[in-house]
Amino acid sequence: MSTKDRKQALMAHLKAEVLTCGLPAGADLDEAALSNAFDLSRTPVREVLRDLEAQGYVALRENRGAAVADLSPAKLRDFFLAAPMIYAAILRLAARNATAKQIIALEDAQEAFRAALRKGSAADKALTNVRFHEVTGEMAGNAYLLPSFGRLLIDHARIGVTFYQPRSETMVSNLATASDQHDQIIAAIRDADEERAAELAIAHWDLSRGVMEIFVMPDGLQGSLGQTTSA
Repeated sequence: MSTKDRKQALMAHLKAEVLTCGLPAGADLDEAALSNAFDLSRTPVREVLRDLEAQGYVALRENRGAAVADLSPAKLRDFFLAAPMIYAAILRLAARNATAKQIIALEDAQEAFRAALRKGSAADKALTNVRFHEVTGEMAGNAYLLPSFGRLLIDHARIGVTFYQPRSETMVSNLATASDQHDQIIAAIRDADEERAAELAIAHWDLSRGVMEIFVMPDGLQGSLGQTTSA
């Protein structure tokens, strides 16, 4: 395996670990251990970490090394305020700009998500859901929105990890509803129906929002956000 391949393997490993909370927010990253595990010198490991910092997965701290990006109360507040607006904008543009090839890619991503719901782990469900939404971002193709959308997907996966670990019949039902909404999103994009796509973005966001608030929102934050998500 070439150095490039090993770097890509390290990148994929760290992304998956962050998205599924295998590496929790704020966790230190041991460069030496990563170098040994992936048979890389420190320089390519640091190159991977710099790329991941640019994407929002990690933070590089002076004299302290790298750590998984944090999820502070201020960041959570910004996330809950911005998420519905960004999702709606992305799906509106996806409906406007999607190519036939991208629609096939979205259908394939949905098939992988369905398979994960049937027999996959919580991590499988989270990662296939991220991929579904990554394709909608590719469809939107907006140079200004995509960086924000990428960071949003990272934090949505981390904050919403409990959505894929249902603890009640209602939560199990929500997973089926999420899959149904994916199908409706595909249909709206195929029909180039921007308004319907934006409406579905808000409905899809609302489905997971309540679960995320119950399990991760700091006390007092819900009240400051409760009136904003219909905007």
